[in-house]
Amino acid sequence: MKNLLILVGLAFGANGFAGNVLSGKVTSVIDGNTFEMMAEDNESYKIMLYGIDSPELGQEFGQKAKKLLEKMILDKNVKVDIQGKDRWGNRQAIVLIDGTTDPRYDLLEAGLAWTAERNPIQELEAIKENARSKGKGLWKDQDPTPPWIFRRQQTMTQLKSS
Repeated sequence: MKNLLILVGLAFGANGFAGNVLSGKVTSVIDGNTFEMMAEDNESYKIMLYGIDSPELGQEFGQKAKKLLEKMILDKNVKVDIQGKDRWGNRQAIVLIDGTTDPRYDLLEAGLAWTAERNPIQELEAIKENARSKGKGLWKDQDPTPPWIFRRQQTMTQLKSS
């Protein structure tokens, strides 16, 4: 059912928002929610998974999140429905692997991602809460540090040391 909803969304996106849907092959995985792809237009794009945030590579479970995303997506054909950009200009998108699988669900189910800090998508929030209630992945810790807090802490440390 969830894949059907995503397919309908991608179909609408292709018809209603021309230029927002890209197809191509994943060439590298940067972290648990970011990858690069070579699109059919022979352009390289950096894409972040929309609505989730995995631990940073320097955090516990950051490498596990990256490895899971690599296993799912590296060298695979993807369809990318751009939802917008974050405040740094990174493209955020709903991604389907081989037209059917949304990697966000697997990352959340494994306890390897949070939902977005602001305005979380309720469907994704439910998956995250299920993983949390089962103590999966990062939810083994009672109070894991979200990546947005980790990034802020890293920024503060860098500012103080310069």
